[in-house]
Formats: sequence, structure tokens, C-alpha cells
Amino acid sequence: MSDSAGRETNYQVLARKYRPATFADLVGQDAMVRTLRNAFESDRIAHAFIMTGVRGVGKTTTARIIAKGMNCVGPDGKGGPTIEPCGVCEPCIAIAEGRHVDVMEMDAASRTGVGDIREIIDSVHYRAASARYKIYIIDEVHMLSTNAFNALLKTLEEPPEHVKFIFATTEIRKIPVTVLSRCQRFDLRRMEPEDTIAYLRQMAGQEGVAIADDALALITRAAEGSMRDAVSLLDQAIAHGAGETSADQVRAMLGLADRGRVLDLFDMIMKGDAAGALAELSGQYADGADPMAVLRDLAEITHWASVIKITPDAADDPTVAPDERARGSEMALHLPMRALSRMWQMLLKAMEEVAQAPNAMMAAEMAIIRLTHVADLPSPEDLVRKLQATSPGTGPRGGGGGAAPSRGGSGVSAVAGGGGSVAQGDPSPTTALARFARFEDVVELIRANRDVQLLVEVEDTMRLARYSPGRIEFEMTEKSPRDLAARLATRLQSWTGVRWGVSVVGEGGGQTIAEIRDRQRGDLQGLALAHPMVQEVLKYFPDAEIREVKTETEMPADNVVPFDPDDVGDDWDPFESD
Repeated sequence: MSDSAGRETNYQVLARKYRPATFADLVGQDAMVRTLRNAFESDRIAHAFIMTGVRGVGKTTTARIIAKGMNCVGPDGKGGPTIEPCGVCEPCIAIAEGRHVDVMEMDAASRTGVGDIREIIDSVHYRAASARYKIYIIDEVHMLSTNAFNALLKTLEEPPEHVKFIFATTEIRKIPVTVLSRCQRFDLRRMEPEDTIAYLRQMAGQEGVAIADDALALITRAAEGSMRDAVSLLDQAIAHGAGETSADQVRAMLGLADRGRVLDLFDMIMKGDAAGALAELSGQYADGADPMAVLRDLAEITHWASVIKITPDAADDPTVAPDERARGSEMALHLPMRALSRMWQMLLKAMEEVAQAPNAMMAAEMAIIRLTHVADLPSPEDLVRKLQATSPGTGPRGGGGGAAPSRGGSGVSAVAGGGGSVAQGDPSPTTALARFARFEDVVELIRANRDVQLLVEVEDTMRLARYSPGRIEFEMTEKSPRDLAARLATRLQSWTGVRWGVSVVGEGGGQTIAEIRDRQRGDLQGLALAHPMVQEVLKYFPDAEIREVKTETEMPADNVVPFDPDDVGDDWDPFESD
């Protein structure tokens, strides 16, 4: 590129132009710098280092600074290893420019095999050509193959005195333990927002450009703790602003919605204002906001409000404007945790749908409709109190039609009771049959002996006509097996030790046990459906169904717990699955 006078100008991006050259220039890595300073001053320099951390926090930069510190000779050419390389001697300049013959950088992402590592193994035996140490910097070291790691182990454990290894990785868990145990590990921290904003402000001042503080806050939030991302976004924002860069320009550059408008949208959703929320979403979309970015901002606000509710100090976020902090604190004060938790879960699901949908805006609108609908539902304790208030004087739970029906000799449902076999050879048949005064006792005996097929046939296909202990008469149905009478008599005799008379009659049979059970269930459901409290519930949940009705007599005593609406916790959520 040439200027108006014909002179060559080489523009350098800010990330390279302001790349830290010394440990003093590193931002936010004080613990690592302190450790390395002590190691250099006490001459306890390890033979292998491994730098780990998220993208853009200075792993490779730190590796180069360490390399310069090890090989720096000072301005007079007589210096030794130092934590503060001079930057003017030949080794420092050559390493900074990436052309030093004894400092070799390798990208493990493109050179993953054993052959690449073999080149290193073969070269470590030769002393450095001009520097104090021969240093191998391997970036993204986790990309090496298993065989390559194994080939490196021996050399890494006992390298020559003139050889140092410096590894950098974003995936420390992928590094074999055998390699980690041979290295001195440094975890580079994610950049704090305050440090990032101050560094960007200083850089903008050195460039002679004006950028608003809220614009720097937006850049810092978008960088997510990566200094390189923040500097690259600043570079882009300066070009985008072409002068003084404002928050609106940065927001437009990043495709973000106005934070204040996202808070307005959040308020509308939590108030159940579907029409207003859709109109606000459409307005933000028309102004250039990405639907996915809007949902991400809503999720971020939900998380932020939830954290503030637990830890109020979280509201003091330097990347958030003062008026937004006030609104966030107000939301956290009035919104229940269960509503925020439900909002978070539904937003995560909505973002998946938007990512997969052919039309992102349509998917986002459907998500907003769902969120507003759910937000309008009453809280569990309010719903219970309202139901109790609208149904005064109702009887005790399970009363009325829930009572057990009479059980006569015409065949009824089984009653829980003691069953079991009677010992063979009972001296008194009358005594043995006394335990089976009702037909229900016979059915329970079949159940106790776990004859499932016979139990189903007796309950579904027998119409009991007459019963007395030791004598059963029944009318068959279309589904009754022809040998049912004979098999039932045989089983009863084997279980009781007494002969039973079981016969089939042509008429006089009543309903089967299964038919009686179905009728009773229908009666109970009808009574439950007519209950005022149930009718109130169906007003709020019109698609609800009554699947089963149990009376108190049918439920274990320890399962019947008196309900008090005040016992419903603030974090209870009816939409959470067990």
C-alpha cells in the first residue's frame, strides 16, 4: 500500500503491534510472572514448561518471552538469563522476529506424527548455534498423536542441558499424564473485565483514537476473557467508527441488540405481554439484531439476574452500564428463582431450535410466544390458595364417591388380605374352608400363589352366580376357557387340601370383577371431575386428564400428607421433571 507521497506504508494489526515483549507487559498473569521471576533469580529454570488457558490469553507470547529471557545477553552482550529481557540484543530481536535459528516454533496441529517428533529428537544432541539454549516451542501440543507423545517422553524426561521445551495448549485434558508430570505447568487466567477495559483504553490512547467507555465494555463482554479477541475487536471498531467510536457503532458491528431494549424485551416476557414482546423483537430484528444474539442476550440477563438474586454484589459488573445494573437489581428483587430457572431452561432449548430452524426469526418468535405464555401462569402457592378460596365447604379429600363399594356374593373386586396355602392333610375341612368365607378370599388366594393366568381368567371371564366355602357356580363369557372350572377346582384343592366343587351354570351370573372395577373407576372419575377444586384446576390447565383416582383407604397411611400452601418452596417449579 502507498500513501499520497508514494511512500510504502505497512499497516500492522494492533494484536501484533502491541504484543507484550516483556513480562511487565503481560496483563492479568501476576501469579505466573512471580513464579518465573523467582525461578530465574534462583537459577531454578525447569527444562520443560507447559502453558494452558483459553484462547488469546498469551500462551505463545509467554513462551517467546521465556525464550528471550533465557537467551538474552543484554545490551553489552555479557548478561545472563533474566526475567526482564532487554529487547535490544541480537537474540532478543531475532526471537521477537521469529527468525532465531536456535528457537524453533512448531505447530502441532499441522505436524502431528512421529516423524515430526523424530526430527526434534535427532536435533537435540547438537548444541545451540549461537544462543545459550536451544528452545523448542510447540503450539497446540494436544494435537500430537499418541505415538508422537510416546516418542517424546524419554527426551522430555532427560533432555541435554542446553535444551528447553515450552508447550502451549488450550486442551490440557488431552495431554497424557506422562507428559504433564515432566513439565512445569502454568495456567494462564482468563482476562478480568477491568484489566481488559483499562488495556484497551490505553491502546486507544496510544493510537490517538477516541472510543466511548460503554463501547469498550461491549467489546470486553464480546471477547469473553480473551485479550487477543478484545484487541482484534478494538481494531475493527476503530476502522468501523472512522473517528470517535460509539457504543451504537460497536453494537451494530457485532450484530448485537441494544442492551436496554433487550431488558425491555425481558420485562415484557416476564409480564406475559406476548404482543409487546413480539413487536419489540421485530423492531430489534429490523434494526439489524440477529435473533440468536437476542436470545443469547436474554439468557445472559436471566443468568445475571439469578446470580444477583443469590449474590447481590454481582450487580457491580464493570461491563454493564449503571442504569442497567439498577434494572438488573430490580429484576432480581421481584422475580422468583423458579421463574428465572424456567426461563433459562426454555431459552437454552429455544437457542437449539433457532440454530436448526430454516428461518431463525420464525423460531425466535415461537420461542418468545412460549416464554410469555409460561410467564403468565400463576405460582403454585397462589394457585392452591385460589382453588381453596373458590371451593369452600368441600368434604375431606377422597370422600363421597371414593368409598369402597359393597362386596357381596355376586363377584366383586379383590380386597387386600392374607392369603397363602393351607397345609395338606388338615384334620378338619370345615376349619380349612373357614378362611374363605367370601369369594374375594378365593381371588386373593390365587393372587398369593402368583398364578397370573388363572387370576386374569377369574377376574375377566367369570360371572359369579353363587358362592359358599368349597362351592363355586359361575356363568361363562365368550372369552372363558372351556377348562376353567376344572383347572380352578384342581388349583384350589392343591392349595387348601380340601376338595372344591366348581361348576358352570347357564344363567344367573353377575358382572365380572373386571367390569365392576371399571364401573367403579368411572364413578370415581365422574365424582372427581365434578369436584369444584378439580374444575378450577381444569380452567388453568384445560388439556389436563384424570388418569387415576385413589381414595385414602387405598393409599398407604404414610403417603397421605396434609397439604399447606405455605410449605411450597419458592424454588419449586411444576415444569421441572423428576
